Amino acid sequence: MPFSEFAGNPETIHRLREMLARNRFPHAVILSGAHGSGKYTLALMLARAMNCLERPFTDGTGGTGGLPDFCGRCSNCTRIAQSEDLDARFAEAVEARENLRDADKKETRLFVQTHPDVLIVPPDPPQMMIKVDQVRHVIETIYYRPAEARERVYIFTSSAFMREAANSLLKVLEEPPEFATIFLLTENAGELLPTIRSRSMTFNLGALALTEIESRLVKLRPDWNARQRMLVARLSEGAVGRALSFDLESYVAARNHALIMLRSALGGHNGGHDNDHTDLFKTTETYRSGAEGREKIDNLLRTLYALLEDLMFLQSGAEQLVRNTDILGELKKMSEAADFAWVQRAAEGLGEVERGLRRNLLRSLSLDAFATALERVS
Repeated sequence: MPFSEFAGNPETIHRLREMLARNRFPHAVILSGAHGSGKYTLALMLARAMNCLERPFTDGTGGTGGLPDFCGRCSNCTRIAQSEDLDARFAEAVEARENLRDADKKETRLFVQTHPDVLIVPPDPPQMMIKVDQVRHVIETIYYRPAEARERVYIFTSSAFMREAANSLLKVLEEPPEFATIFLLTENAGELLPTIRSRSMTFNLGALALTEIESRLVKLRPDWNARQRMLVARLSEGAVGRALSFDLESYVAARNHALIMLRSALGGHNGGHDNDHTDLFKTTETYRSGAEGREKIDNLLRTLYALLEDLMFLQSGAEQLVRNTDILGELKKMSEAADFAWVQRAAEGLGEVERGLRRNLLRSLSLDAFATALERVS
């Protein structure tokens, strides 16, 4: 897609394209924004604009004239675009490493590269951090002139650098070659070393308005109804990428379980001495041990926190901030049954559940204890 189709942040996009037009583009750029705000998409778009063989100029609305864009058809554009699905390319790189001999596996670091002059550097598992060997590879290649492009482009998709890796990157940033550009993607620029930030130019991608996300979902997710689109727009917190990839079915399933737990806890909280725990125990029993259940319980805990936050918004008279708008009626009933102190205890209880999971306590028992402990508080 051309720059005109990038979601939001038009001033930032215009400024970046202006710098391209004047050949004043910085050698190191930090793109900062929430998960799903489009940082990776924008970095790949800029990589194509730098290296497009046709390099059209457009006015930002799809018309001709104006600022540098990219054609999306030439060999450079199409090969760089093959890296767009980062999750799929990352999975391929992990699988390729797993197929190596054990001795080679330990020495091999992960990269994604669909064009000889554009290198994607993801965090390396299992620690999921940028490692020094990855940065050393960048140092070894960055000073060679590009083979088929005008610019060598390096995209670090995470700001989670091991200390030695971050210090090694500084060497490149201090004396960068004129034909290379480094992009550093981060949700929080403060996670990067101050010395890295001082040698880079930072651009922040802000959140989109709810109405803009909903209008895009109308076109791109016609299978969702208006209530579902409103729910996803609010849960994505202004990040259109997160909205478009949102797993609504999994979220609703996790929320149903979370509601069962909160209803059980609030039943006891309201003075019920014969609170039936059948539904609670049936629900928590599905959260068994094993790696495959980790994502399931993480989703449940995130959803519980989100529901508790919505209860706090209602108790504070800030109904407009509630995200789970499709169950607003039930949330209001819960808000009337629970005071602020109960919500605070519930949040603290979730923290205890998380700490217990790190100690490998049984997941089902931890969740049972969370819900029943809240009942005993009158």
